Amino acid sequence: MQKKRNKLFPAVATLTGTIIGAGFLGIPYAVARTGFLIGLAYIVLLWFVMLMINLYLGEIALRTKGEHQLPGYAKRYLGAFGRMIMLFSMIFGIYSALIAYMLAEGESLSMIFFANTNYGLAFSLTFWLFMSLLIARGFRTMKKGESIGLVLVLFMLLSIVVYYGPKIELSNLAYSSAKQVFMPLGVILFAFLGFSALPELERVLHGQESLMKKAIIIGMLIPLTVYAVFTFVVLGYAGKAINEIATLSLARIFVFLGVITMFTAFFALSIALRDMYMFDFGMRKKKATLLVIVPTLLIFLALKKFGLASFSQLLALAGNISGGITGLLVLLMIIRAKKLGNREPEYSMPISWPLLALLLLIFLVAVSSKFIFS
Repeated sequence: MQKKRNKLFPAVATLTGTIIGAGFLGIPYAVARTGFLIGLAYIVLLWFVMLMINLYLGEIALRTKGEHQLPGYAKRYLGAFGRMIMLFSMIFGIYSALIAYMLAEGESLSMIFFANTNYGLAFSLTFWLFMSLLIARGFRTMKKGESIGLVLVLFMLLSIVVYYGPKIELSNLAYSSAKQVFMPLGVILFAFLGFSALPELERVLHGQESLMKKAIIIGMLIPLTVYAVFTFVVLGYAGKAINEIATLSLARIFVFLGVITMFTAFFALSIALRDMYMFDFGMRKKKATLLVIVPTLLIFLALKKFGLASFSQLLALAGNISGGITGLLVLLMIIRAKKLGNREPEYSMPISWPLLALLLLIFLVAVSSKFIFS
C-alpha cells in the first residue's frame, strides 16, 4: 500500500505538472473577451473532452508493449502517414508551448526582480540556459521537480484566493459578449493539453499500472479546479484590464506562481520531446537533447526579433492546431488499439459512438476555428 501511494502521487504530479503551465495564465485574458460564464462553460466542456481523450490515450499506452511516445503509437495503429501527422502535431504543439513559456517566464522574472518587463529577453535567455542544463539530467529529475512544483502551485493558488478573494467585484464577472465567442477555445484547450505526459505516466507507474486510470482522473481534476478558481478570482479582481499573462496583473510575489508552473511544464514537455526522438527515432540522448533546446532558442529569437507572435496568440495557435489534430488521431487510434493491441490493459474505456462523434466535432471546430473565426 505504501508503494502505491508513493507511485500515485508522482504520476498525478507528472500529469498535472505537464498540464498546468503557461496556458492557464492566459485563460483570464481570453475569458475576459467573452465574459466569465461563457468562459466557465468552455473550461468545463473542454475539461471533459480532454479527460476522455486522456483516458483513451492511457488505455492505448497500456495496450501497447514497449516504450513509445505519441508518434510511436500512431505508427503502430495508423501507419506511416498517421505517424507523420502525429509527429507534426506533437512537434508543433511542444515547440509552441516551450516558446510561450520562455516568453512569459522572461517577463515574469523581470517583473519579480525589477517591477517591469524591460529585461524580459535577458531573463528568457537565462531561463533557457538553466533549463537546458536540467534537461540533460534526465527522467529522475523530472519526477522530483513535478512533485515539488505541484505542491508549490497549490500553495500559491490558495494564497491568491485568500488575498484577492475579498477584492472581487461581481461586475467584472457579470458581463458577457458573443463578439469573440471562439477566442477562449484555443487558449483553454491548450491549457488542458497533457498528451505527452501519458507515456511518461506508464513509466512512472511501472509495476503498478492499475493506478493509471485513477492517476489520470485525479490529475485532470486538479487543473479543472485550479483554472476555474484562478479565473474567477483573478478576473473578478482585475476585470477586462487583465494582462495577457494574468499573474502580471497581481502583486509581485504572486508572479512567482507563473514562474513555478512554467518551470515544471517546460521541463516535462522537453523531456517528452527528447524521449520521442530517442524512443521513436532511435536517436542518442545527446542528439535528442540538442534537437529540443536548440530549435526552441532559434525560433524564440526569430519571433522576438520580428514580433510575429504574442503570448496569447501562441497559446491559441498551439491549442487549436496541435490539440485538435492530436485529439482526432487519438480517437482513431483507440478504435484500432482495441483490436490490434498486444498487451492486456489494466482498464478499458467503452467506445460510445455518439460521444466519439461529439469529441470529433469539437476537435474539428478547434482545428478550423483558427482559420475560419480568427
